[in-house]
Amino acid sequence: MQEYLSLFVRSIFVDNMIFAYYLGMCSYLAISKNVKTSFGLGVAVVFILTITLPVNWLLENYVLREGALSWLGPKFAEVDLSFLSLLIFIAVIAAMVQIVEMVVEKYSPALYNSLGIFLPLIAVNCAILGGSLFMQQRDFRNIGLATTYGLGSGLGWLLAIVGMAAIRERLKYSDIPKPLRGLGIAFIITALMGIAFNSFSGMNI
Repeated sequence: MQEYLSLFVRSIFVDNMIFAYYLGMCSYLAISKNVKTSFGLGVAVVFILTITLPVNWLLENYVLREGALSWLGPKFAEVDLSFLSLLIFIAVIAAMVQIVEMVVEKYSPALYNSLGIFLPLIAVNCAILGGSLFMQQRDFRNIGLATTYGLGSGLGWLLAIVGMAAIRERLKYSDIPKPLRGLGIAFIITALMGIAFNSFSGMNI
């Protein structure tokens, strides 16, 4: 249990996709102007990461890596399909994003219209693919750890974009120097939030 909790907290705060690896910055900066829209996109990212990581873990361990197909018989023990991992991961992500896009369009047209092109672009959001690649790199020993990492990474991305949106909404009423308005102050706030999130690296769970 301690291992799961430690991984969950680290994936949210210490290994945050935005503040530790700068992944998904395009959507983060473009959408984080409104809390409601940011929350909708963040929930979609949480869902995609939580679903795709365990699916890709299963594919990695039972289909793609060397010897993964040994369950089919001895003659498949030396088959190595790891060169297909990137394509397979992207295909799984694209399929899940398409499902999310159809659901959002049907049940929340207002959110669908406010997200615009950024909803289908989740399929090529580097934070989503990064989650699967980090999962592959860290070689989690079971699907539970992969799912925990996916959920934590998604929640970390959600927390980052909603926090940024809340700050940017308040900045509308602030007297910001003209040269820093817009992306300038957004980058400064992102850096400060990154420092704040990095302070959690000293936690010992």
